[in-house]
Amino acid sequence: MNLNDQPTLDELAQLFAACEDKHYSHILWVCQSGEVHIDRLAHDAGEEEFEKRTPTLRARFKTYRRGKGYVGKKAAADKDFIGRVYRTLAHEWSVARTKSEVTYIDRYC
Repeated sequence: MNLNDQPTLDELAQLFAACEDKHYSHILWVCQSGEVHIDRLAHDAGEEEFEKRTPTLRARFKTYRRGKGYVGKKAAADKDFIGRVYRTLAHEWSVARTKSEVTYIDRYC
């Protein structure tokens, strides 16, 4: 899903559905090209370490902690939640795309 190519809610829901909530925490992030990713956070790595290892990172959400239901098939099926994430991504990307530093997103629109 790329924020520069008129993405859909279904594309975002598919990203969330592909994640397993029980075993890993995840970070939703956007690279400098506008591509949206949801990556597992290694058990021994924190958010700062993830940022250091991801030089193309331009925006990211607060970490979705494992077992909290923020990712996975149930989260993907929650249309209100996916809609809020989608609106927040679109809004934040309009600003973050022109910055060189990482935009940290901790609130939904």
